Amino acid sequence: MFDRALFHAGVVLILALPLMAIDLPAAARTAPQVTVDWSRTIRISRSTATLQVVVNPLLRRGSPIHDQVYAALRRLGADNVRYVPWLPYPKLAVAELEPPTATNTFWDFSLIDPMTLDFLDATRGHPTILNFSTIPTWLFKTPQPVTFPADPNAVFWDYTQGTDLKDPTLKELGDYYARLVAWYCRGGFTDELGVPHKSGHHYKIAWWEVLNEVEAEHNTTPQQYTERYDAIVSAIHKVSPKTKFVGLALAFPDRLNYFEYFLNPANHRPGIPLDMISYHFYANPGNGTSVSNPSAWHFCEQADSFLATVRNIENIRLRLSPSTKTDIDELGVIALDDKTWTNRPVYWNAAGAMFAYLYVELSKLGIENIGESQLVGYPTQYPSVSMVNWETGKPNARFRVLELIKDNFGPGDKLVATQIACPDAAVQGYRTRAGRKLLLVNKENAAITLNLPPGAAGARMDLVAPATGENPPQRTVLSGTQVTLEPFAVAVVRFAGHDKGRSVTGIIDD
Repeated sequence: MFDRALFHAGVVLILALPLMAIDLPAAARTAPQVTVDWSRTIRISRSTATLQVVVNPLLRRGSPIHDQVYAALRRLGADNVRYVPWLPYPKLAVAELEPPTATNTFWDFSLIDPMTLDFLDATRGHPTILNFSTIPTWLFKTPQPVTFPADPNAVFWDYTQGTDLKDPTLKELGDYYARLVAWYCRGGFTDELGVPHKSGHHYKIAWWEVLNEVEAEHNTTPQQYTERYDAIVSAIHKVSPKTKFVGLALAFPDRLNYFEYFLNPANHRPGIPLDMISYHFYANPGNGTSVSNPSAWHFCEQADSFLATVRNIENIRLRLSPSTKTDIDELGVIALDDKTWTNRPVYWNAAGAMFAYLYVELSKLGIENIGESQLVGYPTQYPSVSMVNWETGKPNARFRVLELIKDNFGPGDKLVATQIACPDAAVQGYRTRAGRKLLLVNKENAAITLNLPPGAAGARMDLVAPATGENPPQRTVLSGTQVTLEPFAVAVVRFAGHDKGRSVTGIIDD
């Protein structure tokens, strides 16, 4: 996430609604045919569907939705969830808000620990990606010290001041992050004055993402970021040798010079790992009357523009550092009237459908992590990207689409050759460990009817649609091979039995 005054990304959306088996008139029987060649594998999936959790006051203990939100995260059971204590709330994100003096240091985890421990508890048993993205501003050269609200719940967008660090050796920067990580994985640390601080925490940190949207925060250049990444990674490795690292976290991935510089090993210190890169994409539903008019939301076109950028980045990665993985860890839609946003149910379906479409297309490109943004948003903190109802804590359709995808697809699935002559729909067949499945997405605000492949009659179908509201995916059994996708619906059809004598109870080698 970043200051949306800088936001100029495009619009994306993929839509789908309840798939229903229905009796149709003869004219409707000319519906587009979905064709799947279950024996022809086009890609082995590497993709994990996941999400990001951005720290804000509604995640604090005592919040009216705290328990419901963390329970939903625990039930989801996703891998590689990204956790980001972030700049609008300095007291919730920065562990040392004042510089040390000759006699005192100011380390304070009293507000940070409760949310972080609740997150780690809710994701127990799953690898996570931690990103304490906000550098203490006192490490930077600023005209005067940066002040911030005493109220930890008050939004403050001007904390990340300064461009150049005071310490050109970057030791202060590396030491801050080494101590922060040691607090969670080594039981504590020794501060700048030699005083020990005990936490008792001994968590395994699988992944650490280094900073966030750096081209916006502190106006960091590719060269500056690479130097800071190296300093932070070197320092963290001394206290957590097995941790792997994610770099860049760009807000504007079309700035390809960042990838050209960062992914070139010659620009790094010897031995610095380039485990994974990350970047973000947000669509918007237009301006004027189109914001409230779902028929004017052409999010797929924006998604396609983003996918073209992804292909350019992949070419750079494969050329310079082919072993580096990719984490696209912020995918969502931000309304231009976000500050005055009100709950608009069909919008959540539209944004969820966009995520489903991107999951299909990014899986075809071999992207490892595909992350929806963000678990909790609310008025003053990007309500239009929330995955839950900020008043009740109940998951909305965006969360339910992620749940549907996560529960049905993952790394190791075989994407098979799938075709349809219908630009308003996205379809993809998979051979999974649980059998043959077909993901269906309606990309427009109008119902469409599709003819499914043989074997669809009697198949189980799970779907998320405006009609399902905030409820879990609805399950039904298809009575025939023709279905209607209502606007903005996302559905998974699970085929039963055998296909040409081949078992579908497990992944089958070609």
